[in-house]
Amino acid sequence: MRILVLNSGSSSVKFRVLDLVSEGSASRVRPDRTPIRGAVKNIGSTASLELETEGTPPKKMTRLIADHRQAIRWLFEQLDQLDRGSRNAGSLTGVQAVGHRVVHGGERFSEPVMITDTVMGEIDALGELAPLHNPGCLEGIRGARDVLGPKVPMVAVFDTAFHHTMPPHAKVYALSHTLADRHHIRRYGFHGIAHASLFENYIEQTGRPSDTSRLITLQLGNGCSISAIEGGKSIETSMGFTPLEGLVMGTRSGDLDPSIVNYLCQKEKVNSSEVDRWLNEQSGLLGLSGRTNDMRELLQAADREGHEPSQMAIDVFCYRAKKYIGAYLAVLGGADALIFGGGIGEAAPTIRARICEGMEWCGLRLDSSLNHTATGLQPGEIARINQDGYPLEAYVGAADEEAWIARETMRCLQATL
Repeated sequence: MRILVLNSGSSSVKFRVLDLVSEGSASRVRPDRTPIRGAVKNIGSTASLELETEGTPPKKMTRLIADHRQAIRWLFEQLDQLDRGSRNAGSLTGVQAVGHRVVHGGERFSEPVMITDTVMGEIDALGELAPLHNPGCLEGIRGARDVLGPKVPMVAVFDTAFHHTMPPHAKVYALSHTLADRHHIRRYGFHGIAHASLFENYIEQTGRPSDTSRLITLQLGNGCSISAIEGGKSIETSMGFTPLEGLVMGTRSGDLDPSIVNYLCQKEKVNSSEVDRWLNEQSGLLGLSGRTNDMRELLQAADREGHEPSQMAIDVFCYRAKKYIGAYLAVLGGADALIFGGGIGEAAPTIRARICEGMEWCGLRLDSSLNHTATGLQPGEIARINQDGYPLEAYVGAADEEAWIARETMRCLQATL
């Protein structure tokens, strides 16, 4: 089955066409068949469209793009041109289904679901919980429908769904249950597609049994989260009601005393919405360093310039990650492996080494050579970076979110049609 995956972010859409085959009751992505991939970036301004097709050089073009719906139409224009210029069954005409990443599924969606008008209305209502993401995801769905019409089935795959398996005591906050129930306040977790992909890649490439494996996965990028996975199910994760909770991130504060919000409102004479904006957009690595949220730049500033605020940002980032790893080892009762993913997790061996430093007590020690050469992984690949003879293994993994979305789309269609 040929599936188009649309992975919508707050100001971007990654897209990929994948060919899937069935193996018994399971589905896997055929690794040598990704005919088309690319992304539309900087939506809301002068956007760029990057397009890669098999056997041809990558193309890049720009255009003023107001929203995700417009971005999807632009993408389909380019796919249609590819079809017309190809002698073979092309990208657009060959697509049999579309899988959409949707950030927030709330309490309603714990599995992939066929997209209907009712489902679109529910995704719209959940925009209150994910105002930066769900509206864009919905516009992407509408844009695809505008072009493909109702005959091509579409499936929504939710970033929060993977964490629905967390036990009740891990989901709830210590609030009045009446208040929490009335406003649907609970820990939802995010980055679920990435964490699920890292787990699946580990199982496929190591041959370990999925039903007994215990993993800690770290998705470290501009947004950061960590998950404890037991038997293929998420039992704890660091993000909660919103993506603000948990680890230090590029511009998000992560965990802090909630009374700080009211304190800043009083001292700075601003409302809570403004403080919320500070915590989401002006905190984290950017706030600590006073310079940038880019880890590469922070490492250079700390190393070459001796810039103390940049060093502090790095220290706090690594400390918070190590603190969570220790907590999740306790939650799992030990782990088989630790997997680093995301832009920082994949590309910054210095950060991986800093996080794992001094963790011999729990059976983890990195191999310096393996750690520093584990770069440039392709989506779906993993590379071991721990020293031999230590029971807690460590890996770098390149999550393949689009492959996971395609697989979940196919599984949903097989169960529905």
